[in-house]
Amino acid sequence: MEFAHMFSPVSFGPISVKNRFVVPPMGNNFANSDGTWSEQSVAYYRERAKGEFGLITIEATVVHDNAKGGPLKPCLFSDASIPSLAKIADACHSYGAKVAVQLQNAGPEGNAACAGAPLQAASAIAAADGRDVPQALSAEQIYDLVKGYGDAAERALKAGVDALEVHMAHGYLVSSFISPRTNKRVDEFGGSFENRMRFSRLILEEIRARVGNRMAVGCRINSSDEMPGGIDVHDAAVIARYLEAHGADYLHVSRAVHIKDEYMWAPTSVHAGFSADLVTEIKRAVHIPVITIGRFTDAYYAELMLEQGRSDMVAFGRQSLADPYMPLKIKEHRQEDIVPCIACLQGCVANMYCGKPIRCLANPELGFECDASNDDGDDQNHVAKRVVVVGGGVGGLCAAAIAAERGHEVVLLEEQLQPGGNMRLAAFPPGKGDITALVRSYIVRAQKAGADIRCNTKASVENILACEPDVVVVASGAKPFILPVKGADEKQFALGEEILSGAVNPGHAVLVIGGGMVGCEIGDFLAELGHEVSIVEYRDVLAADMISEHRKEMMKHFSEYGVKSYCQANVQELFEDGVAYCTPDGACHELRGFDTVVMAVGYRSCDELSEELRAQGIETYAIGDAVRARRAIDATREAYDVARGL
Repeated sequence: MEFAHMFSPVSFGPISVKNRFVVPPMGNNFANSDGTWSEQSVAYYRERAKGEFGLITIEATVVHDNAKGGPLKPCLFSDASIPSLAKIADACHSYGAKVAVQLQNAGPEGNAACAGAPLQAASAIAAADGRDVPQALSAEQIYDLVKGYGDAAERALKAGVDALEVHMAHGYLVSSFISPRTNKRVDEFGGSFENRMRFSRLILEEIRARVGNRMAVGCRINSSDEMPGGIDVHDAAVIARYLEAHGADYLHVSRAVHIKDEYMWAPTSVHAGFSADLVTEIKRAVHIPVITIGRFTDAYYAELMLEQGRSDMVAFGRQSLADPYMPLKIKEHRQEDIVPCIACLQGCVANMYCGKPIRCLANPELGFECDASNDDGDDQNHVAKRVVVVGGGVGGLCAAAIAAERGHEVVLLEEQLQPGGNMRLAAFPPGKGDITALVRSYIVRAQKAGADIRCNTKASVENILACEPDVVVVASGAKPFILPVKGADEKQFALGEEILSGAVNPGHAVLVIGGGMVGCEIGDFLAELGHEVSIVEYRDVLAADMISEHRKEMMKHFSEYGVKSYCQANVQELFEDGVAYCTPDGACHELRGFDTVVMAVGYRSCDELSEELRAQGIETYAIGDAVRARRAIDATREAYDVARGL
């Protein structure tokens, strides 16, 4: 498939962008605590421009000094930020990309403690349970805030930025005025459509008065708030037309407020372009370019969207984190080299909310671009080594690929018939198929780098030593944990991995022991196939260890399939057809009559080699679950650190 539309130029306002690939604004916590951008910020954006993204949009940037939503948020309420912003603009321009910066006041979604001031909004309505109630702004305060957007725009112009994107979505300050769900005012900023849009109009007019036609000015809007009484797609179409009439050069269409953030950063089960119909309705209403976003991980549906006139540009958010070189790889017909985002949300959204620099399971270099740019692996002191990697899960594959790319001779030993480890099996539950693409991408990367992958080969000290290694990386992963209770020794149960791999064909009625992520995903897998599933769990809720957006999706499935749960159940004994368990009140119960019992209570580390290899004098590193059973993001990060340090 050709991608003629995606690689065609597009113009809006005074600028022309070389292609239709967009990096959208994403909070990354790479900025300095004083609100300036760091050298890591510069390296991060440079890498995506180098990868041939045409338009790079800098993350939400605070425009008012009383509205900083996190300790590592960049700011444009001071001239002190201009030099560092200019560095980003220059870095991206050097690769032919255009640069936009998003101007934001988080309003009711902000952080009063961090900002050192009360939250502000159209009306005194909290964003969600547990959040501060914002102060309703006075008309005088609103007009003063408008000037802040103009000030920030002028600073961006001085820094050499090409475009401005005013954040009017997701329940933030401007959005709180636009939506009748959060705007209950009865002055000139509330009530009618024109009044609710007045703040937006004033901002656009102020920015245009300050920068004229020297910059493109766009708006990020919701296609729908996804909340009763909020903006729906028909409202959004009118909003789009209104903004176009008042000077917007382009629109960036997103979706939802944070209460429904599963639409903002959709989980793995949601596929590319899930908001396409909503964006299409908005595109029909305007004549200016429209950027769409919605878990795009490749350019196939993106090309169709452009070809059909349903959008003009496509933003690849988390995908640009996973693979900053995606456009370049497509341009060079190297689609098999693309590293896909699997929407795990482990390192991006989770870290963003915690105020930590974001990370990525698929791309362990994310957040360390500055370090990587200062170390290309070709220095004169670099010595090629013979490296043996034990285990072909994502940690082992990652270590093998990076080590081989850096010139080392790599042999990978994998016990199973095919590589992938537990991550390969993780692709079997409903909606997790994209994980297969990630595993495949690591296999391709390692093979192309020259790593010798030997499957069906169980590693031992003897066959490792036969390879004459200088270094061994033990990535042997983890084995299923078995509850140490009565009946466990008699193996009257199936293991979760046996169910997923097809080694065991369970009966109709299945009891899953373990209601964490592992057990729940196996329960989901079986329930979708029509099995009658019950889950027994020690904690007081199911899937307590799952990312919120994934858990919401799974709980919908459980409700649909009628999955039964028994929480706060401490299993005491295993039977061939069930279990005995106790509850916190001291009562004991039995669950019997099941055709199959499945043990899925998690994993324990498996490293039978490191100690002996070190005793043999071999430089040995253990990574990932071989150290301690954790998440795949820990395995790839440790693989990256070890491989780059060789």
